[in-house]
Amino acid sequence: MTKDMSGGWRMRVALARALFAAPSLLLLDEPTNHLDLEACVWLEEYLKTYNKCLVVVSHSQDFLNGVTTHTIWITQGKLHYYTGNYDTFVKTDKMEADGLTQPVKRERTFAFQFPSCEKVPPPVLPFENVDFSYSGDTKNLLYKNLNLGVDCDSRIALVGPNGAGKSTLLKLMLGDLTPTAGTVSRHAHLVIGRYHQHSVDQLEPEKTVLEFFKSNYPNDPATGFKKDDDEWRGFIGRYGISGKLQTSKIAHLSDGQKSRVVFAMICLRTPNMLLLDEPTNHLDIEAIDSLAEAIKKFNGGLVLVSHDFRLIDQVADQIWICEGGKVTVWKDDIRAYKKMLAKKMGLGGVPGNK
Repeated sequence: MTKDMSGGWRMRVALARALFAAPSLLLLDEPTNHLDLEACVWLEEYLKTYNKCLVVVSHSQDFLNGVTTHTIWITQGKLHYYTGNYDTFVKTDKMEADGLTQPVKRERTFAFQFPSCEKVPPPVLPFENVDFSYSGDTKNLLYKNLNLGVDCDSRIALVGPNGAGKSTLLKLMLGDLTPTAGTVSRHAHLVIGRYHQHSVDQLEPEKTVLEFFKSNYPNDPATGFKKDDDEWRGFIGRYGISGKLQTSKIAHLSDGQKSRVVFAMICLRTPNMLLLDEPTNHLDIEAIDSLAEAIKKFNGGLVLVSHDFRLIDQVADQIWICEGGKVTVWKDDIRAYKKMLAKKMGLGGVPGNK
């Protein structure tokens, strides 16, 4: 039953059903959500040669650039039609800003920001001879003999196929999971900010955003002092939740707005390391760009799991491959890794897609 499958496998089944029918009109809504990078590469290469009509909604700029020839931008209840892929659309946007073509009124966007944090000296988060098995049985190890370390100047992206253990590695770092053997140590002054695919589940849907923060954080975690309503409004507003949204029930927020509430919660603790597992799900392209800029300005450490090649390219300076029970360092950038995946799968045109 598909209900027992992971999000990644459910997405694969849904895509297989749609592609098998070879429809004359193919409609895809966020098809890369929950896919690993290898599956994203396969889908992109397949759709490049799809010779029928394709309409796709996606927040992945890299994916859009690979598969689209025209762009429809929806804003303020209107459709604006552009010839070319997403990068061409962005160039047109810049031409409008320079007065070289007729401008379209832009919606106001917000800027993510992470607070400046205390940096702690290494070793911050070392793994020593770590084995891990969910069953505890050493015959079924997901990881074996891991020796690695993450510090406050690390900018690491974890890549690898679904099920290889990327999210598990983050949970070991956080302390949600205990090694079957070996040790994971954490610096006494390490403060971790964690975002994962189910973070929004911790929100209380029947409370307003303002009520949620006031009831769950009677005292500011960073200062220890109580915030009044105006201070809370100012803080929440910095994450794009302003005006009437602050007194709206969380149940009435969009998925993207709920994600922003979670990021506000993360920042309350002034973390000096971010563990982000698919943070771009439910964010629009402008918000993803803003998140990337905030990460680049953040003065702490980062470990990222993402299917968004462009985000990885923007913020990570190390690529760790999780596969086959081990973690290995990729010696090149994420673009080279993407090319390797395509070559590994023998892509460059997909058989049978005529």
